[in-house]
Amino acid sequence: MTISLNIVSNGAEASLTLDANQLVIAGWAGRDKAAMEHHIRELEELGVPRPKETPTFYRVASSRLTTDPAIQASGDASSGEVEPVIVASGGKLFVGIGSDHTDRQLETHGVAFSKQICDKPVSTTLWPYEEVVDHWDQLIMRSYIVEDGKSVLYQEGTLDGLLHPEDTMARLTGETPLEDGTVLFCGTVPALGGIRPAPRFMAELVDPVLSRKISLRYDIEVLPVAG
Repeated sequence: MTISLNIVSNGAEASLTLDANQLVIAGWAGRDKAAMEHHIRELEELGVPRPKETPTFYRVASSRLTTDPAIQASGDASSGEVEPVIVASGGKLFVGIGSDHTDRQLETHGVAFSKQICDKPVSTTLWPYEEVVDHWDQLIMRSYIVEDGKSVLYQEGTLDGLLHPEDTMARLTGETPLEDGTVLFCGTVPALGGIRPAPRFMAELVDPVLSRKISLRYDIEVLPVAG
């Protein structure tokens, strides 16, 4: 899967053509055990069983990655969730933001299958990982949904609530660095008011130290389910 991205560093931009060959979703990747338990209970209310171990790494087809402004989903039971994203390319690491869009109905039957059935939108903008790793915990992640025609805050939290990416990557690969072409979703924060679908999902990753922001927005076209 080839996608075109932009690297923003110190106000300068450079293009990156990413040949993504491995997409990994880190589930249950919370550092804050109370917040992770809250998220587990959120999903239990939807019928999703507790994970056997945390974090859990789900492999998803890299063809599911998209930077398109809209995705299509079968039925109206899917929803997005904002996640920081680590991208490995050219022997370097970059940071962006993505949405682990998931079919919540299918999730009750199998989390891995629910991850596989939905596209995974990612931001077109990335930052060099080395520019944020020293203040990673201060980065702020938010998402918004459109409800009744209005933008509503859906998720919000600093990244200190998630496992540090060095820890997440070590648990995934051991001592081996991420292979070029790997895209790693690094976990999410609880939904305010509960998990629910929406026609539009918006997200942002804010760097308060370097005064910058990465944004993501996409619409969800619901396809009818026949039979």
